[in-house]
Amino acid sequence: MQIVLSASRRTDIPAFYMKWFMEGIERGEFSVRHPFTGAVRRVEAGPDRVHSIVFWSKDFGSFLKNGCGERLKEKGYHLFFNFTVNSPDSVLEPRVPSLTPRLAQIEALARRFGPDCIQWRFDPVCFYQTPDGWTHDNLGDFTRIADAAAAAGVKRCVTSFLDLYAKVRRRAARSGGVSFIDPPLAKKVSVLESMARMLSDKKIRLYTCCEKEVLAAAGEKSTVRPAACVPSEFLMGLYGGRLSLGQDPGQRTAQGCGCRISVDIGSYLDQPCRHRCLFCYANPAATASP
Repeated sequence: MQIVLSASRRTDIPAFYMKWFMEGIERGEFSVRHPFTGAVRRVEAGPDRVHSIVFWSKDFGSFLKNGCGERLKEKGYHLFFNFTVNSPDSVLEPRVPSLTPRLAQIEALARRFGPDCIQWRFDPVCFYQTPDGWTHDNLGDFTRIADAAAAAGVKRCVTSFLDLYAKVRRRAARSGGVSFIDPPLAKKVSVLESMARMLSDKKIRLYTCCEKEVLAAAGEKSTVRPAACVPSEFLMGLYGGRLSLGQDPGQRTAQGCGCRISVDIGSYLDQPCRHRCLFCYANPAATASP
C-alpha cells in the first residue's frame, strides 16, 4: 500500500523550500526529524512508494514559476493542494504576498492540474482587538476570494476558528498589544452559516477543520461538514489506487480532525516558516528571525 506525503503541516515548503524538496524527490527519500524527540527517520519517497503529495502553502508562486508540479507529475506523483488564502491583514499575516497574485495562483493551479485537486483553506477565522480599542476580523475579502475560487472551478473550502493557545496569546502581546478574542459559540455558528450560504451560491461546499463543538451546535440541518485536509478517500476517487483509511493519530481527532494517515516530511527547526503569522500555533519558529 502506498503512502500520502504531507509537505507540510510544519512549514511552507512550496513558498520557501521547493529546491530542498525536489532534491529529496531526486534522491527518492527524505530524512525527517521528529518534532518532539528529535529522532531522525528515513522516509522513502519514490513514485512507487508515494501515491499522492499533499502540499500546504500560502504562496505557490515559486512552485508554479519553476514548473515543479509538472516535473512531479512526469515522475508519476499525484498532487493535491491545500491552499490557504485569507483576507490580507498586515497584523495577522505580515509577510504573505498581496492578494491579487495569490488569486492568480488559484487559477493557475486549477488550469494546470485541475480544480478538483485544490482545497481552498480560509484558516483561521480571527477576531482581535487593537490598542486603540477597535475590534477587527479577517473576513473582509472572503467574498472576493470565493469569487476567484469559484471562477477557477474550486468546490471545497475549509475553515476553522483560531485556537487561543498560550504561546499565541504571548506572541500577540509582544506584537504591540493585540488581543485575540474567542467569540461565543453562537457567534461562531452564525459566522459559519453565513459563510456557507454565500459559498453555496457559488457551488462551493464549506468544511471545518477541528470544529466538532461548533458543528454540533450548528445542528443536523447545517450543510457544513467536517474536513479531512489529508482526504485519502477523495484522493483514491481522483487517482485510483489504495491508501490507508486509518485516522492520523498525531492529529486532533477529539476535536474533529478527519485527516487520514500521512507522512509529514517538514521540520519546524530545519525549515522554519518565514511568513511570521501572528496566529501561528503550529510552528514555534514563527517568532524566530528569518
